Amino acid sequence: MDIIFYLVVVTLFCTQPNESYGHCLHGCSCVDDRHGRSLICMEESAFGSIPDNLSDDFIKIRIEKSHFTEIPRGAFSKTLALENLWLNFNDITVINSKGLEGLGNLTELRLQGNKLRSVPWTAFEDTPSLKILDLKHNQLDVLPEYALKFLPRLTYLDLSFNRLTVISKEVFQNWPLYQKLQTLEERQATFSGPNVILALHDNAWLCDCRLKGFVEFIISLSPPVILMNSYLTCSGPDFRTGKFFHEIELQACVKPVVSASNTNMSLPLGSNLTLQCLAKARPEPSVWWAYGLKIIRGFHESQERVDEDTIRSLLVIPSLSAADRGIYTCTAVNFIGNSSVSIHVDIHSVDSTQSAHHPGQPAAPGARDENVFIDIRISKQTVRGISIEWFAALEHPSETWFTIHFGRADDDRRETTYIGPGIRTYSVSDLMPATKYEICVTLKNQAPHPGQCIMFVTGSDVTEMEQREKLIHIVVIVLAMVLAVPIGMYVCTTDIRFACLEVLMETWKKRQRESSSPAMEHERQGTFDSLQAASDEGLVNRDSSEDRKVRRRSDDKLHRGKAEHSRLTAELY
Repeated sequence: MDIIFYLVVVTLFCTQPNESYGHCLHGCSCVDDRHGRSLICMEESAFGSIPDNLSDDFIKIRIEKSHFTEIPRGAFSKTLALENLWLNFNDITVINSKGLEGLGNLTELRLQGNKLRSVPWTAFEDTPSLKILDLKHNQLDVLPEYALKFLPRLTYLDLSFNRLTVISKEVFQNWPLYQKLQTLEERQATFSGPNVILALHDNAWLCDCRLKGFVEFIISLSPPVILMNSYLTCSGPDFRTGKFFHEIELQACVKPVVSASNTNMSLPLGSNLTLQCLAKARPEPSVWWAYGLKIIRGFHESQERVDEDTIRSLLVIPSLSAADRGIYTCTAVNFIGNSSVSIHVDIHSVDSTQSAHHPGQPAAPGARDENVFIDIRISKQTVRGISIEWFAALEHPSETWFTIHFGRADDDRRETTYIGPGIRTYSVSDLMPATKYEICVTLKNQAPHPGQCIMFVTGSDVTEMEQREKLIHIVVIVLAMVLAVPIGMYVCTTDIRFACLEVLMETWKKRQRESSSPAMEHERQGTFDSLQAASDEGLVNRDSSEDRKVRRRSDDKLHRGKAEHSRLTAELY
């Protein structure tokens, strides 16, 4: 009887899981059962990082609430037999692209309740046997098209309770397992096998045209692919919030089209004005108003939805003043493109019937403005463009309009742009290489006068332009007589201003008296048309400090006589 009792006790003892007191980490328990050896670490903040002395015989590792933040490269490279890895409820924010290296036998990975914003999906190249991937309760907001490409055996994917808003149907169409199921033979062969479970609920799905393909994919799913929760819900836009996927019908995306019922308006001084524009687009565009070159922020702007694809934008301008006259632009932008419409607003006095000019066009200048001096200068140079700024002494600057005239120097045609009161800068870009341009600033509708224009030449070589900081050669045309002066000798820019003009006038008179001298004829060959050739000799590469030094030296040397002129020309070029 004692022998029988002893055998029963031994049998019971051997069949119970027992803790292994071999190599086990502090604060953890190591258990051997019929599946193999397991490491279980559930103690709060047991580790600050993944232990680097893990035994190579673990089949399952479960480390939770340790609050480490990273899965570094090769973190489990020693545990080649590992099949189940649970790292739930830590603070993991980063997974190295080689963080799963060596886990060729891994079939289950659970990362629930961490702080992952993204996952290096290429890391799963090292886990070809993975079947279960649990990523719920993280902060994932992006799922790239290739995300499931390296998970050919995955049968359970949980992405619920994340921050996904828009994903493409290609994410799943690129999934090797889903591709297999698309053929009839494969569907019939695998239908009796295990189901494929997807958990995608409780995300911030933005149900606009960008989600069209994904919604159609979800609605088309059938066994063996099963949704854990088939009632996926829209979180936006507002008019679709709370609707289920099967209740909505999404259209293809289109670029914005902006329109306005009235694009020319004339109102009396002191009246209230509400400008309106309609923006039709998918997805919903961003809409704003601009006056001249500035985005309007001072007036009250509101938006209201007309239908699913149309927004009405309202701009309220109370108590119109003369300074409010001008061109107002409504612009709408989405990821496909943009569109805009301009509304011309004219303001007339209460005691006058109509303005003397067309609505939206600047008034003709008065006699007192005819000879106003406009100081224009280059404020910024880029590889393919320039920015200019100007100053004018005006009696009513808050009511004065300017006109920009821009075009090729060899073409009489000019693009004109009206600039509203208070704006003193303008930029042009996308210029052609090796081209001479002219840009002028005038008052209102005046034609350009001498001193109101800048002429410049762009560089001749695109590659060279990309390698230099300043590649546009600038010459300010102040007086017509400048063209008769050798450009290599005298270059007036707005940095020199009136001092240069005085020297230029005096020198020009001298050169007129000396024009009959044969010795000087050779020097008179340098005209403005030679600027392009001169640019290749180094003028453009001088920085602003060197230019000022050269100009100071040139002013001193102007009085040394004709013998110094040739040397000065060589120094500048």
